[in-house]
Amino acid sequence: MPTVTERSVALTGHDQYLFREGTHSRLYEKLGAHFLGNETHFAVWAPNAQSVSVIGDWNSWDPRTNPMRSTGDSGVWAARVPEARPGSVYKLHIVSGNAGYRVDKADPYAFRAEEPPRTGSMVWDLAYEWQDEAWMRERKQRNALDAPWSVYEVHLGSWMRSPETPHLPLSYRELAVQLAEYCQRLKFTHVELLPIMEHPFYGSWGYQCTGYFAPSTRYGTPQDFMAFVDTLHQAGVGVILDWVPSHFPWDQHGLGFFDGSHLYEHADPRQGHHPDWASAIFNYGRNEVRSFLASSARFWLDKYHADGLRVDAVASMLYLDYGRKQGEWIPNRHGGRENLEAISFLQFLNETLYRDYPDTQTIAEESTAWPQVSRPTYLGGLGFGMKWNMGWMHDTLRYMTNDPVFRKFRHDELTFSLWYAFHENFVLPLSHDEVVHGKGSLIGRMPGDAWQQFANLRALFGYMWAHPGKKLLFMGGEFGQRREWAHEASLEWHVLQMDPRHEGVQRWVGDLNRVMREQPALHQKDFSKDGFRWVQRGDWEQSIISFLRQGNESAPPILVVCNFTPVPRYNYRLGVPRGGFWRELLNSDAPLYGGSGLGNYGGCEATPMPYEDFAQSLSITVPPLAVLFFKPE
Repeated sequence: MPTVTERSVALTGHDQYLFREGTHSRLYEKLGAHFLGNETHFAVWAPNAQSVSVIGDWNSWDPRTNPMRSTGDSGVWAARVPEARPGSVYKLHIVSGNAGYRVDKADPYAFRAEEPPRTGSMVWDLAYEWQDEAWMRERKQRNALDAPWSVYEVHLGSWMRSPETPHLPLSYRELAVQLAEYCQRLKFTHVELLPIMEHPFYGSWGYQCTGYFAPSTRYGTPQDFMAFVDTLHQAGVGVILDWVPSHFPWDQHGLGFFDGSHLYEHADPRQGHHPDWASAIFNYGRNEVRSFLASSARFWLDKYHADGLRVDAVASMLYLDYGRKQGEWIPNRHGGRENLEAISFLQFLNETLYRDYPDTQTIAEESTAWPQVSRPTYLGGLGFGMKWNMGWMHDTLRYMTNDPVFRKFRHDELTFSLWYAFHENFVLPLSHDEVVHGKGSLIGRMPGDAWQQFANLRALFGYMWAHPGKKLLFMGGEFGQRREWAHEASLEWHVLQMDPRHEGVQRWVGDLNRVMREQPALHQKDFSKDGFRWVQRGDWEQSIISFLRQGNESAPPILVVCNFTPVPRYNYRLGVPRGGFWRELLNSDAPLYGGSGLGNYGGCEATPMPYEDFAQSLSITVPPLAVLFFKPE
């Protein structure tokens, strides 16, 4: 009789039904390699194979030693190998009925891969004793849509490296301690990791993935990555993983032409080949592929306690003509450009993830005006929790790169995002894409002399943190790194000792995070029009905007004033909704941030002088290139 453990990894008739239906989201429990104490069970989906063998370091890579058997019409092949143990390296030798095609493939469901450039899979046990119970109990509140979100986007291989070995990245465990302390100090609520799923080409930053169930071995073992997540959770920091279901590379050991047929990708290059990234596009209409991707997404929440997934390149999934010219794509059955199968998959994915993990979030990187990305599927939406606001990012950076003397002619670029700010649950990203490929660093794109560049950067961050929506900032931006991001080197941490203005920007970001956490008005209604009210949006001549952020009834409002010129404005009058003293919470021109020290001596008293739509008003000093936050006492 089989043991309970053996029975649990066997692919049952019900499993096969769900697999073929495209609704199986726990295939990692059935396919791949599972060590059961005295032998390893292998299973792989290769329906067009003539034969499949497990080859590995225990059998001298001989395909005759451990042949797999077909388990029926599911297309799954299985084998039990007593010699294979955790740490054993293996591949799957596939002989196809397609003109004698033979290939050695990595296991699509492997829990660990060899360190690149080697491409084998490894038998591995994922046992780990988690210590993040407190976080897991509280994360429903921590990850809620009305909670404060300030996300620090990180590429693990280049965030920090040891000065003794600058050519080598730190390990998961080394990074965990330092990153957790850093996020605590700067009050970031979450980190978002560029894809850590195994990828053969380091220069792809993880966006050309081959191991959809394996964290990259470049930084350690699966347990090391679990310890990384565990450490951040114990420090009160959430972990969002970048996940790439939009495309995969053509490397021979990977998913492409897996069993001598186009199994995971479309056969027609007008559907199956991505022209922008020279990669393969998943066939979302194939149910077994849907189960593969759904299982991968769930796996990271299940086994690694991830707090959410940022789904990459959603626009490329939604449009059949993405990156293609006329005649290079195939319309859907209605003659349109929408990828109906991808839409269906994304809706299914979000429904199942939120059903089983309601305390996590899915976040779409979607760069078009596709409607209802972050709305429930029962309303016709895609079902994501949040969506990146690429329009805000492009408009705001374009505005900020202008010389202040010309900004009054571009005022609409600053204010336009507020017309649509509540159409979706938006994240405001200043991501890795904005500091690569010759774009330069954020501070390098700011105009003016060095003083004005730092002031502009602080003003940009102040406006970003005050604007409705959750915040995301790529590493290095928080202290004004001048060099464009380079994935082969550490951030320029040394500039913090060379120029105190870098430390000033870093301190400003930390205080923005602190105040955003402390003041409910700055986060409770990020996605509601009730959380925002203009005070003055039309002062284009002086390039000043002012507005109120509002939370629930018990939360006092926050007044925000932004001056995007290097000219201080004295006796500047603004209407406010209540009288009394308005305390100056934050001033980006304060000396501790590297500013000139102009301000309002801690706040000012509102007077019963009506101004525009308000019965009370303030007369304040607005420093140059600065953002001010006021709160009524």
